[in-house]
Amino acid sequence: MRVLIIEDKATQSKTISDKLLEVGYQVDIAENLGDAKYYLDIRNYDLVLQGWAKVGGNGIGMVADIKNNAHKTSVIVLSEREDKESEIEALRSGADDFIRKPLDYDILLVRIEAKLRFGASNIIEIEELIINPEEEKIIYQGNEIELKGKPFEVLTHLAMHKDQIVSKEQLLDAIWEEPELVTPNVIEVAINQIRQKMDKPLNITTIETVRRRGYRFCFPKQIS
Repeated sequence: MRVLIIEDKATQSKTISDKLLEVGYQVDIAENLGDAKYYLDIRNYDLVLQGWAKVGGNGIGMVADIKNNAHKTSVIVLSEREDKESEIEALRSGADDFIRKPLDYDILLVRIEAKLRFGASNIIEIEELIINPEEEKIIYQGNEIELKGKPFEVLTHLAMHKDQIVSKEQLLDAIWEEPELVTPNVIEVAINQIRQKMDKPLNITTIETVRRRGYRFCFPKQIS
């Protein structure tokens, strides 16, 4: 599970990150809204923790943008504000939960677990194609397709950004933990695996290459 922390207080964001890393989450930290937008453009997140200070700080205007562009991503607002009106505002903006500071980190972890457990499904359904990221499973016309590991993650990321062109660099950054340690040709290998194990046997096209720009998920597109 991947979590983005949007928090302008470095000490607090580091503490939250450490707690999440200890229990196995993948974590990115954005200290401002500009950084947050960058991460949200290149990666898929199961959960966003959005800090909201009493005065100034990271506003909650981004909550609505996150829910509009990635409605399957859960958002929890972490706030110093104690008034009921702020909680109502956050929830009406699209937040899935509202937790007041100072944080009890044990409670925070439990609330995160609950939100991810009961949150919106990440299953992608396009006509007769079903991609289930949580179970690493693909089903087409009722039959399960054998595609695992990085090729599955590449396919899923592209499907989540359907009709958008995604560069090799964006795929590396979104999927590989240390993208600087691998070469871009691993993307070509993954794409080839998808085409060999899925597209050709099923006589479909799921991914098209956009020359010099990257790849685009294009299903449904029947091969003539």
